Amino acid sequence: MAKKEFKAEVDKLLKLIIHSLYSHNEIFLRELISNAGDALDKMKFLNLTDEAFKHEQFEGRIDIYLNEKEKSLIISDNGIGMDENDLNENLGKIAHSGTKLFAEKLTGDAQKDSNLIGQFGVGFYSVFMVAHNVEVISRKAGSDKAFKWTSDGQSGYTVEDAQRDAHGTTIICHLNDEHVEYAQQYRVTSLIEKYSNFIAFPIFLHYEEQEYTPEGEEPKPATMVEKQANSAKAIWKRSKSELSQEEYNDFYQTLSGESEEPLFHMHTQAEGSLEYTTLFYIPAKAPYDLYRADYRPGVKLYVKRVFITDDDKELLPIYLRFIRGVIDSEDLPLNVSREILQQNRILTNIKGASVKKILTEIKKLASDNPTKFEQFVEHYNRPMKEGLYSDFVNKADLLEIVRFKSTNDESAWTSLAQYKERMNSEQKSIYYLCGDNAEAVRHNPLVQAYKKRGFEVLLLSDEMDQMVMPMVQDYQGIALKAINKADADDGIFDDAKDEEAIQAVEGVAEKLKEALGDRVKEVRLSARLDDAPSAVVSSDDDMSLQMSRMFQMMGQEAPEVQPILEINPKHALVQSVAKSEDKELIADYAILLLDGAYLAEGAPLKEPARFSQLMFKYIK
Repeated sequence: MAKKEFKAEVDKLLKLIIHSLYSHNEIFLRELISNAGDALDKMKFLNLTDEAFKHEQFEGRIDIYLNEKEKSLIISDNGIGMDENDLNENLGKIAHSGTKLFAEKLTGDAQKDSNLIGQFGVGFYSVFMVAHNVEVISRKAGSDKAFKWTSDGQSGYTVEDAQRDAHGTTIICHLNDEHVEYAQQYRVTSLIEKYSNFIAFPIFLHYEEQEYTPEGEEPKPATMVEKQANSAKAIWKRSKSELSQEEYNDFYQTLSGESEEPLFHMHTQAEGSLEYTTLFYIPAKAPYDLYRADYRPGVKLYVKRVFITDDDKELLPIYLRFIRGVIDSEDLPLNVSREILQQNRILTNIKGASVKKILTEIKKLASDNPTKFEQFVEHYNRPMKEGLYSDFVNKADLLEIVRFKSTNDESAWTSLAQYKERMNSEQKSIYYLCGDNAEAVRHNPLVQAYKKRGFEVLLLSDEMDQMVMPMVQDYQGIALKAINKADADDGIFDDAKDEEAIQAVEGVAEKLKEALGDRVKEVRLSARLDDAPSAVVSSDDDMSLQMSRMFQMMGQEAPEVQPILEINPKHALVQSVAKSEDKELIADYAILLLDGAYLAEGAPLKEPARFSQLMFKYIK
């Protein structure tokens, strides 16, 4: 029995595998079980298609034997097995292209890295992270000869004749002292549940169990226990017609750790050029960490039922971070460690199709089950608005989902489609107002003016609205306009102009502008104010006042916006300024008009004490 050298610079390569490829040494068990599952799949295929094997009553299984005293873990399968040549080719050649090229590919671009696991087959060697010696005993299906491959992962390997009763492979891992935990039942069980719970074949765990012995009695001998450690039932791989709502709900509770049922689920099995399965759930209530930067993503990625990750925030867009579920791809390329997904075409396509499916089902929910949809809006309306800001591709679908409060019925939600149906014939735009709080928006003098003339206004008080609405611009060709912008009247208040009142206050705008200086960009007469003396608006080219304040509150730099002060020529306060030549009085009234407008929209005052003094002065 001659000792053979590995076909690559193994001392460097194995160090690279152990120290660079895997961030958690527990991954070795996933790799070995995955390899066993592949071998069983190949044997199952032969059993179904090859006349030489059709007679065999094949029932694939994986057996794992634990011995904590001997510090060993054994994984055995009855798969297709390997002969001497296979052992040399599959386990004797590491990174066929050599260490240098291997390392280069590890640090290369996404296209180069996309399928390294298939190119190099290095998953098996992760076992040397936890074992100082490994034996592989294998017998190939159709052969009566077995062989044993042995290595310490450093100095080479040997292959010799061996005995095995049937086809398949047995891997004996002699664990390092610091990794004896992988011979413990609870540790291995937890890893199987985490990584390999849905492998298509049953995994049986064999270990010794010591019965409790009452004090004073002779200890009973330990007994060998065999139990199935995985469910072997990936619910998402079953046909939708086979599954009951109860089964879907049970799986959700297992997946999410939640005790209550989900709001609803979406199950997709895609076939063709791209094969994958998704099973997504929307929780009945928003996750506690929905608005935290360190939120935990709720979607698990599998490849052929093998768990890959549940910590990748790129599987779905951030605004869908409340989704819980599974993506299982049949052909998704992974990098060599199976831990870092590459941004490749397949993943992009799965992500894009999944988002479309989720949004389509949410839209359908709105018509099929209004009660559930209202519950959805209550918990997830804001993330949907985030989508309007970040997902231009799906903007049209998101605009159908997002809901708003409006002057039509301030207690109910409305859609843009419903708003459009209610528009009167002379209305040219969809009107809205953003503000810092709902009460201020509702009672804003501009809102009251539009409402009085029969024009519905969307009332937006979420800070997200400040960023989102300017991005929307239009809905089905109808412009969306903020009524606190200078050009938002669309000429609909032209008939409200009181020429006599305007003539009576001639020159008042100039007086107020002179008194206020650079605190305002402009002072102008307005026909869209009924009872209020003034309102602040911004020009179309400027950031809104609310947006500027929001950036400042977030500690970000934002330009100091100079508002346009609109004044009501029919109001007594404005008429008093027009008649006066007292510069002190004009200056006082100017502050009252400007700061009063700020207060009306719920904005903070720069000099609240000054405003208070003036108010009480003139009340007196």
